[in-house]
Amino acid sequence: MTDDDTAVNDVLEALAKNEIELQEAKRQVKGVHQIDEFARVDARQGERTGIPEVVEAERKSDQQTIDIGRELLSTAGQAIVTGVSDTVREELSDTAATTQFYERSRTFVGHASDFERPDHDGTVGVVTAGTSDITVAEQAVALSEEMGCAVETLYDVGVSGIHRLLSERETLADCDCVIVAAGREGALATVVAGMVSAPVIGLPVGTGSGYAGDGEAALLGMLQSCTYLTVVNIDAGFVAGGQAALIAR
Repeated sequence: MTDDDTAVNDVLEALAKNEIELQEAKRQVKGVHQIDEFARVDARQGERTGIPEVVEAERKSDQQTIDIGRELLSTAGQAIVTGVSDTVREELSDTAATTQFYERSRTFVGHASDFERPDHDGTVGVVTAGTSDITVAEQAVALSEEMGCAVETLYDVGVSGIHRLLSERETLADCDCVIVAAGREGALATVVAGMVSAPVIGLPVGTGSGYAGDGEAALLGMLQSCTYLTVVNIDAGFVAGGQAALIAR
């Protein structure tokens, strides 16, 4: 019997005992778990798409974020939550069997005791132009790792000192997909795409100052690249990480 079969049987048994209503049983068979009136947690997103659900704490109350994280831990065995407060981190840490916290992006990752993270041969490279770009890039690191890929990070290797990047050519050559996070004019993504044979994903970051310094200049620069470069939205670290991991593995 597969894990899916076991989960369905549990739902059917609960329905037979009148512990849940028919509509709730239908939702749970589909992997959707309702929390009060504010959330419907998709516990089977990872099985369906290959990319586990990520919870963004921004504009949620601490209690809402905690409830959603706990539901994911109990149903999917895995909770990935970004932008968390210290309160959320502490509460979810008490619930999870194992945890990892990415300080710079405030990303919490927790696993239930029976969760097994996938293990793939793919390697994702995560490159940033500057130190300020790491906050967004680290989201990509967290998700790529949770999808079972090895991750190589090259931080602060922007075009203002291009020799820093050129000395890491061997590392880049070993990657199956490369994410380049850059603010300002976003030129680093074009440079990297012209150096490697692996697919490159441009991740524009809202760092910089002056005209279009909120990431728009970086986005437009990457979209206008003369290289074969794929571009995600501004600060979309998790989107870049999920796509890169699917490619790499």
